[in-house]
Amino acid sequence: MTTAPSATPAGISAEADALRALYADWSQLLTSMPDLPMRLLRSIFDEWHQPTREPEDVSYREDDVGGVPGLWALPAGADTSQVLLYTHGGGFAVGSAASHRKLAGHVAKALGVTAFVLDYRRAPEHPHPAQLEDGVAAFTALVERGIEPGNITTIGDSAGGNLAIAIPLALRDKGQPMPGRVIAFSPWLDMENSGETLVTNDATDALITVPLLAGMIAGVLDNGRIDPTNPLANPLYADFTGFPRLYVNAGSVESLLDNATRVAEKAKAAGVDVTLSIAEGMQHVFPFLAGNAPEADAELSAIAKWYAN
Repeated sequence: MTTAPSATPAGISAEADALRALYADWSQLLTSMPDLPMRLLRSIFDEWHQPTREPEDVSYREDDVGGVPGLWALPAGADTSQVLLYTHGGGFAVGSAASHRKLAGHVAKALGVTAFVLDYRRAPEHPHPAQLEDGVAAFTALVERGIEPGNITTIGDSAGGNLAIAIPLALRDKGQPMPGRVIAFSPWLDMENSGETLVTNDATDALITVPLLAGMIAGVLDNGRIDPTNPLANPLYADFTGFPRLYVNAGSVESLLDNATRVAEKAKAAGVDVTLSIAEGMQHVFPFLAGNAPEADAELSAIAKWYAN
């Protein structure tokens, strides 16, 4: 498997348009109030959970894993020996465990496992590699708690998809065991802002713009003090030799589409077992529609089959 118009775009379900509508609303707010303080910006992006239906039979518990706070998503009857280490999206600056708990709950339930959603340190107060260090610390702590490294899956969306890919790379560099699997939803990897689909999909992506990404890059890379080609900040420059099984998806109309396709091609060339899923007509991180749109539910079913193999 491999103000916006109100009509539902052709080829997608009416339910799926809820994500585009939320993004269009955010874009209008950001355009009309370009100098929003970070506190209010983060409050807006904590609405990210709205297109996601609350998953049934999933409970949540606050915890601190490796010094990193977060939320456990605990589906009834889940295999507690297997853990999704979930890093949320939001340009490394916004988003939270709260904004992503329902999505993580859906994925964990579909896979029959548990998930821990990190509230990692955010930029610009904490530039790279703070977020990555938090992810590595949480992974290491899970292993110390008795979870087999191969039973941990790093998973994330957008900037969190970057971290889901970078955490195994950092662990490998330290000579430590890597996770058994990696899942990246619409990963944002290109810290040079050079992707072709930033241009070709600009008119169809309801949220992502070059200026928006430029601001996020300045925050996480400390206003140019960090090299945008550093492989742990920009995994498009990484060596994927020995990397775990990788599942990457993206929406066909989103501006970060070629981040997904480029990392899939690079990993495959290094001999990695890669599955790439491009969902026709879908926006950035379309699994946020879990429980409400058939496209997202079909994607989670496909991931569950991939995970079980």
